[in-house]
Amino acid sequence: MEIETVVSSILTMAAMILIGGLLSCRMPFTLERRQLLIAIIINVAMPCIILNGVFQTEIDANFLTLVLLIFLSSILINFFGVFLGWMAARAMHITPDKAKEIALLSGLGNTGFIGIPLCAALFGPKGALLAAIFDAGLDFTIWTLGVMMLQGQRGFNFRSLKALINIPMISIFIGMLVAVFNVTPPKSVANLAETLANLASPLAMMYIGMLIPSMAKKKRTTALHHLSMPLIMKLLIFPVTIALLLHLLSLPLEVAQIIIVQSTMPSLTLASILFARYSRDEEYGATMTVFSTLASITTIPLMTMIGFYLLVK
Repeated sequence: MEIETVVSSILTMAAMILIGGLLSCRMPFTLERRQLLIAIIINVAMPCIILNGVFQTEIDANFLTLVLLIFLSSILINFFGVFLGWMAARAMHITPDKAKEIALLSGLGNTGFIGIPLCAALFGPKGALLAAIFDAGLDFTIWTLGVMMLQGQRGFNFRSLKALINIPMISIFIGMLVAVFNVTPPKSVANLAETLANLASPLAMMYIGMLIPSMAKKKRTTALHHLSMPLIMKLLIFPVTIALLLHLLSLPLEVAQIIIVQSTMPSLTLASILFARYSRDEEYGATMTVFSTLASITTIPLMTMIGFYLLVK
């Protein structure tokens, strides 16, 4: 795959973020508008990306093997990323509570809002479906390891798994049933899914852009190392480490490419929501989401190019 395709996709997303920022300057991005936009993205656009991927991909036993492989790989990679972030934070003598926040921001990326649409642009519907499976593994990590860290639990709490039952996860389940039983959807349904899937990237990017003016107005001061550490870990060290690991392993090329792209993603958009839910630093989570997303406009093409280079060597 040509790196120009990655650069072109990122520049398009950057333009969408800019449009969102300009809209927010003219029209205040209130809590109600924010919740509505999130609901449309998560409950309409993302599920349609998943279903469109199923409808346009030939599902066979080999592909189902890829699905299982990328799901398990996602869980292992995301756990590893959190561990790297935790070790780096503790090496800097950051307090345990703040180190947990930094670890999650350093290891867990925006594989849904940005990763799925980007993989759809780069690899087509099949790539979007595999990216959605990777994102499902990240969701599993968030609501198991992530919740345990934020709550300070030492044991496993099945109640936290209730959050895994959401519309995108249900869409993956339905999509797999459609694939396994070889159901052909009506053309109108397939066309609707394809049309609504195209909403995901523009809405997600404009949402991030709309956060920027409100963040700028708050003028919150955050310690430099609290900002720089997750940025360096998530956008530079983590993707290079994953690329080196993939260089040593012999995973299918399709799986390896999806993993490389998803590993370059900025910190997860859910960070502020997750931190607020468990009485953590919500503003810090939102700040890191915005900063890492803006920085990733330059790092995603660079890290993807390095990752693909290491993959073929």
